[in-house]
Parts: sequence; C-alpha cells; structure tokens
Amino acid sequence: MKTWDVIVIGGGIVGLSLSLELRKRGASVLVAERGECGREASHAAGGMLADCGIEIPAGLQTLATSSARMYPDFVRDLELDSDMKVDLRDYGSILFLGLEHEELETAFALAHPLPSPLAEVEPALAPPDRAACYLRERSVDPRALTLAVLAAARRQGVDISSGEDVTAVNMCDGGVSGVTTRKTSFFAPKVVNCAGAWSGQIAPLAFPTRPVKGQMLCLLSPRRELLKHVIRTPEVYLIPRSDGRIVVGSTLEEAGFDKRTDVSTIQRLRQAAIALVPELQNAKILEDWAGLRPGTPDSLLVLGATSVLGYYVATGHFRDGILLAPITAKVMADVVQAKNPEYDIAAFSPQRFLLAA
Repeated sequence: MKTWDVIVIGGGIVGLSLSLELRKRGASVLVAERGECGREASHAAGGMLADCGIEIPAGLQTLATSSARMYPDFVRDLELDSDMKVDLRDYGSILFLGLEHEELETAFALAHPLPSPLAEVEPALAPPDRAACYLRERSVDPRALTLAVLAAARRQGVDISSGEDVTAVNMCDGGVSGVTTRKTSFFAPKVVNCAGAWSGQIAPLAFPTRPVKGQMLCLLSPRRELLKHVIRTPEVYLIPRSDGRIVVGSTLEEAGFDKRTDVSTIQRLRQAAIALVPELQNAKILEDWAGLRPGTPDSLLVLGATSVLGYYVATGHFRDGILLAPITAKVMADVVQAKNPEYDIAAFSPQRFLLAA
C-alpha cells in the first residue's frame, strides 16, 4: 500500500506551489485534484501582482508585499526547473483614479507620478478625463505560470491524481490517515486542503469559503506593442501579455458555482476597454470565461493547522492567489513541517470560524 508524507488537495497555483516546495524539502507528495490541474481560479486569473495596498486588505499587506518581492526569484527557479517560459512583466501599472476621497489619498500616498506625460508613456490611450498615477507592480501570465509549476512539480517527483473529487479527509486515532475520493483512498499522515472555492465541501471540517464569480475576456491586439503597462480603472483593467494578447476584466459576482459568461457583461467590458484604448475596436475577441475565486467572510486567508492532528488548510485567497502563491508555499511548508514560519499567520487561523461539518 503506497503512502505519502503529505497529500495536497487541490491542483491550482497554491496547491501546486506548496507541493513543489514540500518536495524540494524532501517530502513525498501527492496532489489530488478534482478536475484538471490549474484549470479553475488559476486559469481564470488576470495575473496582476498588485500589492500596493489599494485593493489588498490591511491584514494581508505584509504577506502580499513579501510575496511580490519573491516573484523574480520564484519565476526564475520555475523556468529553470520546468524549461518553460513564464511571462513576468515589470513595466508597472497606470492607475486612473475614480475613487472616493479617502481612497484617493491612499492611492496617491502609495503611487508615483507618471515618469513622462501620459501621451508619451502610453500613446494608444484615449485622452483621460481623470487623474492618473503610476504603480510599481509586476504582472504575470497565470496560465503559463501554473503550467510551469505543474511541470516543475512533476519533474521533482510530485505525484498527481486528477479527475476525482476528494470527498473526505480520513482520520484514525484522532489524526489524519489520508483522503477518500469518489473512487479510491490515498494514505498520508498529513493533508493540506488547498481546494479553493471547494475547500469548504470536504468532510470532516467545513470552512466558510464561497465562490465569487469573475467574468473576463481576452483580445488579440492589432499590434503587439499597443500597451506596455497594466491599465487599471474603477470600471475595467487591461493586462497586456508579451505576445500581443490583452486580458480585460473583471466582474465580482455572488453567483454560486455558476461559471457561465453573459454576452452583455462581456460586451460591457469590451466597450470599456475600447473607451480606454480606441484601437481595440479592431481587436479580435480570442476568448471569454468566468472563474470562481475563493472568498471568506472577513476577506482574509484561511491558513494554518486545523483542530484535527495532521490536517492543514490554505484557502480563501480570493483575488490574490497568483500574487500570494510563493509566500503561501513557504509559510505552509514550514507549518506542515512543524517549523515556526517567518511571518505571523495567527490572524488567518481556521479556528476563527471553523464549523463542524
């Protein structure tokens, strides 16, 4: 009977990054994914590594800043380990301000003046009717990133089981003994629940995560260098990729597990993008989609050990799973290996609202 040191439930960016970190530290690891690795929230994400504090809850700021700083090394190591290219861009973001007065003050405190007149920085932008500032943020292609993490994990010897829901975390003598899927059981003395929006559905503990739907689309730019910077406004954001694609997003919808897109919503996002960059009128829509972000009641992570010996959780990343993947992997690997993490994660303890299933 094969056993592993750790089973990670969920093959998104958080679960895969943690599995890779644990494997590099010498643990044998199985990732149990309900569908196809990297095809849920990670696949749907925009990839803005926005850690400036305008949209990050105050309680997450330290982790967000630390994780953003880790990204160049994180990506470099992944590219070496996977022989795959990850599109990490470092041009920064242009933020158009249409916020309330208090938020304006926060934005200006965290941002920087544009290095040159806007017409020189981004000539394709329509003349703005509001103030703009510059944010030193990176962006990454989440799909390329997740594929690289998956390839690196496999090369390091992480085992992958996909296509079966984990229905329960099994216990024996008061501690974890493995997991049960719809077809079989896997055995390990430690289990980490990284199942995102589905993390609250696995017995014996229920975490109050919920799916928050986001609709997005991808345009093929009429010319590859149309935009350099990420463009952020209250209505829409535009994320250029190095191959000429531009990702346009996103909505925030309480729609349960409904991943259908709505034609009028996609067209509204497209028109908002055209209003910012008129040349996008000629851009072809390559794809539209909806993803389900894992939200929590207090907008903070659920991170750490549970009341069950050997059972851990890392979920509730909401819009920041891509950003927080490196720091989550580092912190949770420490927790699983009974080491004191470098960062205080007490505020994210699952005990704060753990419910009996």
